[in-house]
Amino acid sequence: MPKSYLASEPAAQRALGYKFDPYRQVAGRIAMLQTNGHPTDKIELIVLGGTWSAYPKRYQTWFIKRCFDAANGRTASTLSLAQKWNERTSNRVIGLTLETRPDWVTPVEVRRLRDLGVTRVQLGVQSTHNDVLKLIRRGHTIEDVMTATRLLKDAGFKINYHLMPGLPGSNFKKDIEDFDTVFGHPGLKPDFIKLYPTLVIKSSALYQWWKSGKYKPYTAAQLLKLIPELKKRVPRWVRIERLVRDIPGNEIEAGSLATNLRQMLQERGVVCQCIRCREARNSVVRAHQVKLWTEEYQTNGGRELFITFEDKTRAKLYAFCRLRLPNTSVGEVGPACDKASAGRQPRLRKLFPSLKGAALIRELHTYGQLIPLKGKGTAVQHLGFGRRLMLEAERVAKLNGYNKLAVISGIGVRAYYRKLGYRMEDTYMIKLLS
Repeated sequence: MPKSYLASEPAAQRALGYKFDPYRQVAGRIAMLQTNGHPTDKIELIVLGGTWSAYPKRYQTWFIKRCFDAANGRTASTLSLAQKWNERTSNRVIGLTLETRPDWVTPVEVRRLRDLGVTRVQLGVQSTHNDVLKLIRRGHTIEDVMTATRLLKDAGFKINYHLMPGLPGSNFKKDIEDFDTVFGHPGLKPDFIKLYPTLVIKSSALYQWWKSGKYKPYTAAQLLKLIPELKKRVPRWVRIERLVRDIPGNEIEAGSLATNLRQMLQERGVVCQCIRCREARNSVVRAHQVKLWTEEYQTNGGRELFITFEDKTRAKLYAFCRLRLPNTSVGEVGPACDKASAGRQPRLRKLFPSLKGAALIRELHTYGQLIPLKGKGTAVQHLGFGRRLMLEAERVAKLNGYNKLAVISGIGVRAYYRKLGYRMEDTYMIKLLS
């Protein structure tokens, strides 16, 4: 069992039941979803388990191949063959997410993640304050986070930060400053965040601090005051995926026992402008209600454009595209990375020659009722929003002097991009902008 997980957490409990066999985990989950009436032709595959990059490389390759084997329903001889089969199978992996530590992200590691088919990376950031990170013996700095973020964005990845309000050495003021820094500093600015308010469990070193009176976690009442202040600072281009860790109450020695914080906040009328609060879900869409919006923000290494289809009040989000316009020196990352990798790591652009001169589509997403691949209907996904967003991204990229557009496509979505004129090159779907 990974150190950062408990056997009683639902996902970890399922894994333990399958003895951590990747094939059985994925096959079992697909069967469960199908039994409950959910379509499984578009799969977001998320591999949890702490620092992925620390596992042996041979094990990593085997693990991911077996996940694809389960989705394909047959066993391939190699990972690349399993990925190729998945492009046209009935259960397609449209996105693959792994989690790791910021200090493990190097150019070579980024290249390896792409070869595995990864499209999104979750980073255990915890705090932006180096004094807090040092106190909890985290082993990395906020500068490491910035380096990892730059490397991943320059390769087109989506990025999810894990943040932990209430850590030892922190307080309300510092936790609010964390959010100001995360969304204000050009070296950070993730696409997703998970909030994991700090809890005390018996197996952690924090338990002894709490027992001796050196540490006291937030209560549910305190979190209900803090989280609205944090949500106020979340931009429109960010999705808050979680507001609380899914830990059973009997495992918690101290801290909030409320597992439905999001629901409690909604009942108090607390909403924000994040993607999750605005996504259309099953809304009926009419053409005259929809407007194209573009929001631009600056990051280290380039500009980011969040191109969306929303209603005219921006209360409902129907589809969006994340377009990155890299600086011409893509892959020439800043001092933090230079210090960490000088003489040992090749530059990122040398590992991804196909990205030279390319703008990057880091994400294309349409909300609404999920329709099977061959299905028809009037749901959001069948109004052509994805195609329209791609055309807009191509127009903007060309206008800004880029000669091609590269998409960090999930394995199971490659066929979609081929229909739009994109061709596979070095793990990316690429189109020349003539």
